[in-house]
Amino acid sequence: MSYFIGIDIGGTNLRAAIISKEGEVIETFKTSNEVVNGAEHNLNKLVDHIKNQWKEYEVEKVGVGAPGPLDLKVGKILNPPNLKGWENFNIKEYLSEQLNLPVKVNNDANVAGLAEAIVGAAKEAESVFYITISTGVGGGLILDKKLVNGAHSQAAEIYNMIINEDSYIQPGLNKSSLEGQCSGVNIARIASTECSKELSTKEVFDLYNKKDEKIVKIIENWIDNISTGIANIITVVDPEVIVLGGAVPINNKELIPLVIEAVKGKVADPNMVDIRVAKIGDNAGLIGAAML
Repeated sequence: MSYFIGIDIGGTNLRAAIISKEGEVIETFKTSNEVVNGAEHNLNKLVDHIKNQWKEYEVEKVGVGAPGPLDLKVGKILNPPNLKGWENFNIKEYLSEQLNLPVKVNNDANVAGLAEAIVGAAKEAESVFYITISTGVGGGLILDKKLVNGAHSQAAEIYNMIINEDSYIQPGLNKSSLEGQCSGVNIARIASTECSKELSTKEVFDLYNKKDEKIVKIIENWIDNISTGIANIITVVDPEVIVLGGAVPINNKELIPLVIEAVKGKVADPNMVDIRVAKIGDNAGLIGAAML
């Protein structure tokens, strides 16, 4: 029986897993990412474990999920902000040479979306758009169980979509971008400004659940903004299912019906709207990477 290996590259930890062809996690391994020591030093910890501890598995291929930006055509990490020292590192080439296996690379949001489309919340759907809302905002488009990367590796990178006329500019992004208005970090930023005190994202939602008047208005505005972004995606892509992942929707599921109703009011036909919460959890990146 043959298996796949999924690898998840994070700024804090590196993870790898043996995955069955059906998407079942068989074994996992986690090690710290000592970012300052560079890519090869850290990847060698994964390579050593795979070679020494998983040598009994017949492995067919390896998939890697990594933070962007990436050059997907060659499998190169470009300049991700949380991987200083890994700039322009060809992770596909390096792992392929070290493991003597075919390797594919994609960004972390895309592979999580692929997992949800194959074995998760939208496994029966032919077209899926995955949106992650956490520290940042990302997306992935999956058609017939395959990721759509685009001509320049930028398909479904929705974080820079302009959604309103707010004056805030997140560094490196458009004024009033989706991420600048809707990410967890920016929910906290907006609430901290409005309330004249520092608030974490969790504290904002705690206050929302206590019906704090200012915070309720902020979250209502967030629902308006995120629903505009989702409605734009539906208008352009018309996916069968939209899956919402990341800490914000997963930890605040009570908001999803409100988002759905708001989206229905912004598209041509409310029957176009099928929005679901991600199901897989922490292993989505590993499973999706393995399925590349």
